[in-house]
Amino acid sequence: MRQMLVLVCAVLLALVSATQPAAAADGRPYANPLKSSKGADPWLEYYDGNYYLITTTFTGILGIRKSPTLAGLATAPNVQVWSDTTSTRNTNFWAPELHFVDGHWYLYYSAGRSGVACCDSQRTHVLESAGADPMGPYTYKGSLTGSNLTPGGWLIDASVLRAGGRLYLVGSGFVNGGEQSLVIAPLSNPYTLASRTFTVISRPTMSWERSGSPVNEAPEPLYRGGRTFLTFSASSCQTADYKLGQLELTGSDPLNPASWTKKSTPVFQRSDARGVYGPGHNGFFTSPDGTENWLVYHGNSASNGGCGNGRTTRAQEFTWNADGTPNFGTPVALGTTLPGPSGETAATPTAYTLVNRNSGKCLDVNGGSTADGANIFQWTCNGGTNQKWKVQDLGDDTNRLVNVATGKVMDTAECSATDGADIRQWSWLNNKCQRYRLVFTASGDHVRIVNESTGKVADVAECATANGADVRQWTWLNSNCQQWRLVPTT
Repeated sequence: MRQMLVLVCAVLLALVSATQPAAAADGRPYANPLKSSKGADPWLEYYDGNYYLITTTFTGILGIRKSPTLAGLATAPNVQVWSDTTSTRNTNFWAPELHFVDGHWYLYYSAGRSGVACCDSQRTHVLESAGADPMGPYTYKGSLTGSNLTPGGWLIDASVLRAGGRLYLVGSGFVNGGEQSLVIAPLSNPYTLASRTFTVISRPTMSWERSGSPVNEAPEPLYRGGRTFLTFSASSCQTADYKLGQLELTGSDPLNPASWTKKSTPVFQRSDARGVYGPGHNGFFTSPDGTENWLVYHGNSASNGGCGNGRTTRAQEFTWNADGTPNFGTPVALGTTLPGPSGETAATPTAYTLVNRNSGKCLDVNGGSTADGANIFQWTCNGGTNQKWKVQDLGDDTNRLVNVATGKVMDTAECSATDGADIRQWSWLNNKCQRYRLVFTASGDHVRIVNESTGKVADVAECATANGADVRQWTWLNSNCQQWRLVPTT
């Protein structure tokens, strides 16, 4: 009988173990900041094995960082996915967000008019991806503005709210004058308003929403257990008291202001003890295994940091209170090592190889020479450090490509603007001939490497496939030998 009881207990234990999922391992260690320049107004998505991070640029260019681990975003290349030369919308790109709807990504952002003083010309715009790749390519779908927004349709910080099977655009604006408030309008599709009349759902009426100036902005939906929350940023971003507040949809109609209930106190704010000021303009994402909820936001490291490029991107896990509301905790100090999101399995990249689309061969410094002027050509990929590159974001929409073996950078010889000018390595001189924009192409996961001084691209001479074929600069011809795939490596 005793043996029978032991056997039964063992079987029951095995069944319980089989039905209880094992706790997922912590992700790769990371530390904030995730983006140390142009890190304001961050939006972060985890999709199909990679994180995608996009932030405010203050220019007419939008760039995305991509990495298989959260930690890797800190050193991931900045890849340009959109630029605009249309004078009515080609400057001050703010607060970009990515939303996946019906098989496409929609990229919402606000932009201003060229030559007009900041910032009365800010309007909301939307792009649509060709397919399911968050990197694009994208096409412009139009502007989303309201007939009762002032001045002239001013609208920033747009996001998409899902409620009752419908889509709504939420953002920040002024309705018939008044103070900067949270506004909402229905969408008939991701890029078309069903009504151009916006309704105010939150005004900055409480003292903690009025530091510096009365502001409600950056609304971000959060869903759990059938409940819908809307975090928002309150007070002026010029102050250290920029912070997060929270609404909850407690009624049935999102367009009715009475359906929204505001929490009377902030939900996330400055921590002087940890050196974090003005934390706000957040987004949400989930861990790769779907078990953890994470907050991404920007913050300053000084109380007078203000609204500029000194704001850095930060992320941390958050939990839930017993009453079902989110608990965002306290901002984490910069440099604190934390476990990454659970379910991460890839290694954190430390460098990248650049593989030519035409030849399948790698960008290589000849023989790993450390000399200034050593040639850069293509060679069979072999894992050598002279084929590994650190792609360092310079904070002006460009990168420098630093060879891991030599510590020197990709450089256009003599800063020549001619087709055929040699691409070589050289000591860092901080000039435009050593700065490159990585521009996503419309043909798969490849980029063109565009010199900031000349506007010309890295090209394999004569489209050769042989080892040692020279890499030079050339006018963009949209050929495969001018396209390069970024492959993460360690």
